Amino acid sequence: MRPKISVIGAGNVGASLAQCLAVKNIANIVLLDIVEGLPQGKALDLQESAPVSGFNSIITGTNNYEDTAKSDVVIVTSGVVRKPGMSRDDLVKINAGIVADVTRNIVKYSPDCVIIIVTNPVDTMTYLALKTSGFPKNRVVGLSGVLDSARLSSFIAMELDVPMTEVNSYALGEHGQNMVIIARFATVNGQPITNLMSQAAIDKLIERTVNGGAEIVGLLKTGSAFYAPAASAARMAEAIIMDKKEILPCAAYLEGEYSLDDVVIGVPVKLGKDGIEEIVSFKLKEEEFEALKKSSDAVRALINTLGKI
Repeated sequence: MRPKISVIGAGNVGASLAQCLAVKNIANIVLLDIVEGLPQGKALDLQESAPVSGFNSIITGTNNYEDTAKSDVVIVTSGVVRKPGMSRDDLVKINAGIVADVTRNIVKYSPDCVIIIVTNPVDTMTYLALKTSGFPKNRVVGLSGVLDSARLSSFIAMELDVPMTEVNSYALGEHGQNMVIIARFATVNGQPITNLMSQAAIDKLIERTVNGGAEIVGLLKTGSAFYAPAASAARMAEAIIMDKKEILPCAAYLEGEYSLDDVVIGVPVKLGKDGIEEIVSFKLKEEEFEALKKSSDAVRALINTLGKI
């Protein structure tokens, strides 16, 4: 039977994500939204692109969670997006209620699925989805480092005038102002960027990466990023559906790994058919551990506000 991926939320991120998944031709796709006609129209438009794009995936638009039943992967993009001047933290009160309700419906109709959270603030929303679902921690994972690393890699490629595909990097920690970027883990054809760029140039690119989402919000003025987040979530879903065992930086629940406990934060994980199959331990220097702990403290502070909502 062909795998099934459901995307909750048919806005810019959700619709772009459905397109990315369709082109990969790895599963049938259900696009769900509460707005009548929106997911149906976008799904039909995407389906009509199949002969041109060369995929055989069946795309269904719906307002009914029953149509998502028995999904292998469910990706949550529902929620309010950031507007100029709004931090990810500002989104918690609104998006927590949305994510909790969506998660309960996911559990009802797809109790054996893997959940990928895209909704911001993603570390906190991933924690909320995990606790709400009652799923084992390997089956709830958040988009964070895949997107942040993609941003950093693109900036490095542009700075050094090299092919994007030759750059690899890892962004850890919070998906936000407290993310942890370790320059020595960023490479071009296996060569650390610390051997290719000045520290001043590296610091500039790191700062741009940390503010990557805000930069796009500032330019769009009435919306936030959606192409790169969609492509990043699609890559995670592909790793799970295709059991690729790919090591990617994602928001994961920690129970002692990296000396952190009861918190969701971006770390390298191995993604396969069971979701997070392993949390990969990078050897960090003392100051890098401290930066990761500081980042986790920021996430934990936000998680603690959930009990007050």
